[in-house]
Amino acid sequence: MIRFLVPSLLLLIAGVGIAHAVMQTTAEQLEQHSLNNMFNGAEQMHFAVSWSGGIKIGDLFISIVPVEPGTDRFAIKVRVTDYGLFKLVYPVDDTFTTIVEGPLKLPLQYAVHQREGWGRETWGRETKRLTIYDQQKLEVTYQKNAQPQKKYPIAGTVYNEFSAFFISRALTFEQLDTPIRVPAFVDKQRHEVAVKAVGREVRNSLFGEVATLKIQPKMTFKGLYDKDGDTVFWVTDDECRVPIEIHSKIVVGSLVAELEEYNNSRCTPPSHRNTP
Repeated sequence: MIRFLVPSLLLLIAGVGIAHAVMQTTAEQLEQHSLNNMFNGAEQMHFAVSWSGGIKIGDLFISIVPVEPGTDRFAIKVRVTDYGLFKLVYPVDDTFTTIVEGPLKLPLQYAVHQREGWGRETWGRETKRLTIYDQQKLEVTYQKNAQPQKKYPIAGTVYNEFSAFFISRALTFEQLDTPIRVPAFVDKQRHEVAVKAVGREVRNSLFGEVATLKIQPKMTFKGLYDKDGDTVFWVTDDECRVPIEIHSKIVVGSLVAELEEYNNSRCTPPSHRNTP
C-alpha cells in the first residue's frame, strides 16, 4: 500500500489528453509572490500518511534547497518512508530530487532512487531513474538503471510530478471551477493537464483553523505506480499556499496526508492562524 504514496499524493494534476494548440504555463497564470515564498524561504514539509484517515502507514518529507546560493536554481527533495508494522512487512525508503530553475521553475533534471522490500543482505529491490529535460530543444532523455537512454520529443515545455505540485499551488485561481492547464511529462509523453480550485473552506490544521483553497485535479495517468480515483488537496488561502491536507483514492480505500511540520523563513505560522 505504501507504494501508492508518491503518485497518489504528489501527482496533483489532471491528464486530459493533448489539445489542438500547444499550451504552456505562463508567468501571468502564477502568483509569483507565492512561488517566491515557497522557494526563497527554503520550505520544508513533513506529512503523516494514513490509510483511509486511520492507520498511519508512512511519512512524506518535502524540502526546497538552493543548488547554488544567489541563483534561481533549486532542488525539490522528496523522501517517502513507511511506518510501524508496514516497515517490517515491506520496507520503503524512496528519494526523488528535481532540479528546477527560472521564473517558471521548469525542471532540468529528475533523479529517482527507490529502495524497497527485503533482500538477503540489503534491499530486495533497488531502482535508479534519471530524466533530463531540455526545455529549449524540446527533448526529454530518460534512463533506468544501466539501461540505454531513451529520448522523447515534446511539443512544448513540461513539468514533472513534483515541480507540477509546486506550480499547482501557485496558480492564480482567479475564478473557482475554471481550470488552468499545466503541461507535464508523465508516462513517456507530454500531457496538457487541468488544475482548478473548486471551493474555499475553513479547515483545522497544524496552525489551527485556517482559510483554505480546495484544489481538485483529476488524474488519468499512472505516474510511477498504479493508482485509482481522484485526488483533492487544501492549501492555505494566502500568499504562502501551504498544503495542509491531501486526500487520494487508491485501488483499495484512500490515502490521507496531513501536514505535521512546516518551516519557511518567509511564512511564519501565525500568518496561517487567522481566517478572514
